[in-house]
Amino acid sequence: MKRDYYDVLGVSKTAPLDDIKKAYRKLAMQLHPDQNPGDKAAEEKFKEAAEAYSVLSDTDKRRAYDQFGHAGLGGAGGGQGFQFDPRQFTDFEDILGSFFGGGVFGDFFGGQRRRPGQGEPGSDLQVNLRLSFRDAVFGVEAREIEVPRLESCDTCSGSGCEKGSHPESCGQCGGRGQVAVRQGFLQMLATCPRCSGRGQVIPKPCRSCLGEGRVQRRSKVSFKIPAGVDRGTRLRLTGQGESGRGGGEAGDLYIVFDVEQDARYERDGFDLHTKLEVPWPTLVLGGAVKVDTLYGQDEIKLAQATPGDKVIKLVNAGIPRLRGGGRGDLYLHLRVQVPAKLTSIQKDLVKQVAEALAEPGPVPEAEDPAGEEEGFLAKVFGSADKGKKKKKK
Repeated sequence: MKRDYYDVLGVSKTAPLDDIKKAYRKLAMQLHPDQNPGDKAAEEKFKEAAEAYSVLSDTDKRRAYDQFGHAGLGGAGGGQGFQFDPRQFTDFEDILGSFFGGGVFGDFFGGQRRRPGQGEPGSDLQVNLRLSFRDAVFGVEAREIEVPRLESCDTCSGSGCEKGSHPESCGQCGGRGQVAVRQGFLQMLATCPRCSGRGQVIPKPCRSCLGEGRVQRRSKVSFKIPAGVDRGTRLRLTGQGESGRGGGEAGDLYIVFDVEQDARYERDGFDLHTKLEVPWPTLVLGGAVKVDTLYGQDEIKLAQATPGDKVIKLVNAGIPRLRGGGRGDLYLHLRVQVPAKLTSIQKDLVKQVAEALAEPGPVPEAEDPAGEEEGFLAKVFGSADKGKKKKKK
């Protein structure tokens, strides 16, 4: 199972394109095969990062991925069309910014650093939801589920402070959220251990949330299920995850679908397969057969002497495609319908038909130059035998 592309690059779901580029450049520098000769694990991770970047750096692909996960890419594979270009990492500033992102050199060359007092984004949540086959095919206009999640505390309005008090600047980092540490001859910036990078501390915590700013609740969430979802399809509900801390953005809620199997249809992507029993006389003589589909009754016409194992395709009678473009197809696998019970009259008629088919029909006589009567096999292979006779003469 493929990993989440945001997790692969180590960025948030709301990360801007510049942050995605920086994260990818850093990983590419670390995992490039030239830097890790013979390391297959590093090579696979490098390819994984390249695939993630090819999707998240493309506006349309990213929008489809955010809404439906890997299934929203149409099974084409996220990495198609992306080629790694080592020239994009040749600038000295890019290399230093990748290695020292978040430190002194990273600040100078464009690396990211956490801002003091900046709120923490809320965590993403995932809920597994089982659907009936028909709900998955046709979708549901309004579905409601109950989700346990951390939400902003009503008592302190999410500040984490007791009423009448306010957060104070952290005395250890001076409100910067980072402290200087030395690694060899380099001085780097690290997250302040006292305030966890927030730059602020809470002197009097709220009694309801104990300074967390959030409390656990079970909340109802309503959403629409699009037509055509399948098992493993992921639906993203932006901002419906856990509330952020200190005014940070709320996380997202992901609905992962599990679809029940249908007794009649077997699903293959957006196509459907089903068995269709046809009476033997109709297969022999040809004729029209009624077919029940998901969208109503249809009719197919069979030619005379249709094989009992023939497969017939009904175009656009399958599953609606998630990203538009009509529906898949319905494949009818013909089977000979055999009656379970017959009356004595029906049995006699079947016997008469069987006997009539077993009797050899009249064979037209054909004169042979040598005066020989040609049977069926002789007719099939006659040209070869005649050729041999001519050679003998």
